[in-house]
Amino acid sequence: MLLSSVCLGQTDQYKQILLTKKLGKEVRSYSKGYGMITDPKTGNAGIVDSLGNITFDYPFKSEISHLWKDRFILKVKTGNSNAKTALIDEKGNQLIPLDNFKFRTWENKDRMIYSRQGKDCVYDFNGKQIIPFSDKIEFGSENRFFVKNNNIWLIYDFDGKQVSDRQFTEDLRFYKGRAYISKGEKSGEVIDNNGKTLSSISNHNIDNINAFPYLVTLDTSKNRYGIVDEKENVISDEIYEQAFVGREYIYLTKDDKVSIFSKKEGKVYDLDYHYVNPLFNGLFKTSQDQTNPKAAVIRLNGEIVFPKEYDRIEGLNIAGDKYLYLRKDDVETLLDKNLKSILNDSYEIEKIFPNALILSKDGVYYSFSPKNNTYKELKGFKEMKPFELYPLLIGKNIDNFYGILDEEGNEVVPFIYDDIETFLGANEFVVKKDNKFGVTNHKNEPLTEVVFDKYVQDKKGIKLTKGKETEFIYFTEQKERNFIE
Repeated sequence: MLLSSVCLGQTDQYKQILLTKKLGKEVRSYSKGYGMITDPKTGNAGIVDSLGNITFDYPFKSEISHLWKDRFILKVKTGNSNAKTALIDEKGNQLIPLDNFKFRTWENKDRMIYSRQGKDCVYDFNGKQIIPFSDKIEFGSENRFFVKNNNIWLIYDFDGKQVSDRQFTEDLRFYKGRAYISKGEKSGEVIDNNGKTLSSISNHNIDNINAFPYLVTLDTSKNRYGIVDEKENVISDEIYEQAFVGREYIYLTKDDKVSIFSKKEGKVYDLDYHYVNPLFNGLFKTSQDQTNPKAAVIRLNGEIVFPKEYDRIEGLNIAGDKYLYLRKDDVETLLDKNLKSILNDSYEIEKIFPNALILSKDGVYYSFSPKNNTYKELKGFKEMKPFELYPLLIGKNIDNFYGILDEEGNEVVPFIYDDIETFLGANEFVVKKDNKFGVTNHKNEPLTEVVFDKYVQDKKGIKLTKGKETEFIYFTEQKERNFIE
């Protein structure tokens, strides 16, 4: 059985190749409608749109990088403006004019901390100043700045509004809108991103606030962990060797045993296992190790649901519903959230996708929808390629040609190839036909023709050779949605 995942459509690389052929100039870094070109003789940089129009061409040696949507950074490398930087739009209009400045941004946010001559300010990507020049400005989170003037830090939002009169001696980083301020030994407070105090601490060293209103504490002299609530009521004494914070639980270990604190129930459960991992609906799988490579399924209270005799256990999300996968020796089982089997015992699980399963029975392959309880025969599909981890179904048809199907059995890559060779984590793969090689991807976009005599792969991509001619195709990372929880 193979667990797979879904690739989101990613055609930027192919578009870049098509634009390069159309323009006769190498287009690089194409993304979200724009790519960059550089004249190899002059070093002049430009911007090209999705139709192949050169929307801007800087007349001097320069470098252009894509910042956000239709915003770019221009860096000049010669002349009177050498080493100067500007924020420009796709037509080259300078929204923040050329100057000797440095900048910092936050991912997917149109805000820039602009630094020049030892001072910082904040601009949006239209060139509007949001926060005026100050002694220092730092990102506090995806929607907060810390602004320093006269050795005092204040909190601002991304619209440039001061959100609190509270003064700080240092800038902070907010996680889920909260931060912890230590005030010395066993003293501090939890604040929100408006500077409001959520919890005052006077008798514990706080190690982690990510489970707030529960806090992980640390006895620094013994290096032992415990838990208190936001009012500093002790939930668990500081007796544990390690503490790990999850979404619903805090995992505590001591003497090679794990205890679980349920945030929902506000209670610690001691378990007779080395460690456990959450599945769903209060179910956990126990850890596997060299002394005992088997796993069990248990409940939070330690009740054994399935004994410690399984080789693999996974909690799955298929088509929006929860399922439990169990494998014992060669027997595979898939259970619904009520722990009832959803498959006839005569079917074997071959591969699991986010919305369907690939099954086999008596040499025939099927796509199975757990949501609709329907089986679809994959007519003409003869054999899966063994040990194939690519997040689509690769195999042979009845004519012994290789191709690719999606999870529903629809043809993605036609069955015309002598072989298909994939690479872990990459969208691109090599196809072979009549002892010639080429490269395509999960959208069946021909990144090269199938005309090369050989290929070699490295960490960055695939190099193909035909006589003295070579071509290099860079890998793009699979942007997958992993359904294993």
